[in-house]
Amino acid sequence: MAHTNFLSDILTHRLEPDAELDISGGGRVLIISDLHMGTGKRDDLARNGDLLIGLLKNYYFEQGWYLVLNGDIEDIHRHPLDRIEERWVELGRVFSLFAGQNRLFKLVGNHDEALLLKKSYRYPLYEMIRIETGVIPAYVYHGHQSSKIYSAFNKLIGVGIRYFLKPFGIMNISSGRSPHRRFTVEKAAYDFSLKNNCISIIGHTHRPLFESLGRFEYVRFEIESLCRRYPLASGEEQEKIEAEVRSLRRELGKLKRKERQDMLKRSFSLYGDEMPVPCLFNSGCTIGKKGLHAIELSAEAISLVYWFVKGKGKKFVSRGDYEIEKLGDSEYRRAVLNSERLDSVLARIKLLA
Repeated sequence: MAHTNFLSDILTHRLEPDAELDISGGGRVLIISDLHMGTGKRDDLARNGDLLIGLLKNYYFEQGWYLVLNGDIEDIHRHPLDRIEERWVELGRVFSLFAGQNRLFKLVGNHDEALLLKKSYRYPLYEMIRIETGVIPAYVYHGHQSSKIYSAFNKLIGVGIRYFLKPFGIMNISSGRSPHRRFTVEKAAYDFSLKNNCISIIGHTHRPLFESLGRFEYVRFEIESLCRRYPLASGEEQEKIEAEVRSLRRELGKLKRKERQDMLKRSFSLYGDEMPVPCLFNSGCTIGKKGLHAIELSAEAISLVYWFVKGKGKKFVSRGDYEIEKLGDSEYRRAVLNSERLDSVLARIKLLA
């Protein structure tokens, strides 16, 4: 697929994938993005590098998962590729474990798009992959291609990042910090999915999305749903609902003030109506201060998961009723934040789109 056609194709719903993966007969896929692998003290992945290596090698590879790296893996905007590979030898070995069993798909983002110009690279590179689940097709792509700024000026942006931001130790600034730019990226992916009765799984904004909802939006919808259930519930069930609403309200209050202000102030809507269609997902990023997010996909379900180190994760996870899994004898923990059956996702897309 020619990159110059990607933006117009996604806006006119003519997008075709570079690669396809069929898991309808079985198989599970892990989708992660925005590793921003670098070098030295100014390496964005440094805080979660050991966690990422451990979960990939000892959990997903051992259990036979496919691995989709959805863009901005090596941060060659800021660092030379050879130095990145020297710094992350062990992580490269883990990637090669998946590749050696034909279980690796590597997509490019705006920070590693220049890899497409290299004469040789250790893995095949793609801009998009279509995953056939047997229920609903899932299109995986980084998402920056729907931004005119990144499409037109990505090389110039890279120069600015390497020679102006990097020397001052400034970490990667996601477009997710700009509500307008985030809206542009998410709106294009959302509209594409609605038009084609599919789901899109993106990265780029560093904002985890599940069924088209960010965490702030999701908590608000959950509270509203519980309030509607409350009058119909029995005494014991009402007590459980009360406790859950209290917990969710505490979480809502602790979400970043900026996230709340962005949602309340902006006049535009991603959805165009009050009922979001669950067709857009975002794996978040792996460079969070308290862990990393990822999307898990099978032939039956899709989930947003959160990996963290014991005692260092986000407080709402330990307070909530999340299923937390321990990785062997390590301090690494996996929490399923959201999960839904694909047939339910498909039904709502057909009914609401």
